[in-house]
Amino acid sequence: MFFDDINQIPKIVQHTSCTVFVIPPETNLPLKNALKLSPADNKTTKLITVEQVREFIALSNNKEVHDRYFIISPADAMNEAAQNAFLKTLEEPKPFCHFVLLTKQPSILLPTILSRAQVFSLKVEKLLDHAPSTDAKNVTFAKQLIAASPRNLPSIAIEITKNKTKAREQALDIVATAIELLYKSYFKTKNPKFLTKLPNFITLHKSLSANGHVKLHIVADLI
Repeated sequence: MFFDDINQIPKIVQHTSCTVFVIPPETNLPLKNALKLSPADNKTTKLITVEQVREFIALSNNKEVHDRYFIISPADAMNEAAQNAFLKTLEEPKPFCHFVLLTKQPSILLPTILSRAQVFSLKVEKLLDHAPSTDAKNVTFAKQLIAASPRNLPSIAIEITKNKTKAREQALDIVATAIELLYKSYFKTKNPKFLTKLPNFITLHKSLSANGHVKLHIVADLI
């Protein structure tokens, strides 16, 4: 489903226990009484852990008598364990508690979360023509990974991980960008070859989110 304006969000979320908005995670939402969960600033990798999710969910255990909003941004920063912990909350929704997930990569979320949520995308003119909102270098790396033959993957992996302090964070951004490019390329061309590449990139993103070895998984998951 689509919506036209950010100011429509309060009315949208009132009617569901969980809503996923495909919008930039930094978007300032016009929601009162909202609590927000984001990756910890003191971590080298920008992930939301299962411990953070459990602590956040615990805040919804109060018996609310007015609408209360719990924002997770970016929702795709939750690793698989964190998403599974969050999923348990959706199975037993609480009155007046509304979870709002912001992401630009809904495909990274578990299908079981998406099936229990309402998913809304902001209408953007010529959406498929918009370039991914990331560093141009990361877009280049993403395109290289999509087009790479197995023999070229090791050298690309070495280039991606040259920045030792932010190797995982950059790799996750590159893989998420590749997933976005594959989806857009398929919807523009209807060429199934783009869809056939998607499972490998989604597996790679999950591996990196679970703290797998960056260079090893770039090569192994994309062969």
